[in-house]
Amino acid sequence: MIGYLEGRILQQEADGILLLAGHIGYEILLNPITLGQVTSGASADGIVRLYIYYHVTERQPKPILIGFGAPSDKEFFQLFISVSAVGPMKAVKALTQPVGAVARAIEDKDVAFLSQLSGIGKRTAEKIIATLHGKVTDFVNQDMEITATTTISPDRKLSEISQQVEDVLVDQLGHSAASAKRMIREAFGRNPSIETAEALFDEIYQEVR
Repeated sequence: MIGYLEGRILQQEADGILLLAGHIGYEILLNPITLGQVTSGASADGIVRLYIYYHVTERQPKPILIGFGAPSDKEFFQLFISVSAVGPMKAVKALTQPVGAVARAIEDKDVAFLSQLSGIGKRTAEKIIATLHGKVTDFVNQDMEITATTTISPDRKLSEISQQVEDVLVDQLGHSAASAKRMIREAFGRNPSIETAEALFDEIYQEVR
């Protein structure tokens, strides 16, 4: 199963891209937010990096690849499609607002906001809230900018440090990707002078203690 791809954009469509990766062209669907990010903010080396949700069922035997700029966006998407009235195809079109804004609307029980998403009416919005309320708090304050997986930040070193720490928090310590990003962001907010992974861990767990 395909979980991650990186390559160059061969062609842009209204709802996604054709990505050349390893001499193979992959048709990848993108929500409007991610599409705008990868086409206007490609990394300095011209490489687009996407985390992939691979969708195939008996009713949909042709594999569909849906791309995300960060693991946390994919994680939110998988929660979003757990709602009975929302499938992957509807969800990828519906996410016309940043993940943080959608999560905030769910936690605030804002039916009006969710009803304005593409293809989401009032009844579906109510189902989304009933299913996900209390489960998406980690995404509410998520940064809306593309992370280092899709862009090169002004300070590559800090991006690499952040990614190293995030990997440990998620893979070894069991935090969700969204929670790990929040902890890292808050640590840099308290101490902008952090320059090493060790210092970043110290700042994160100093606050925890």
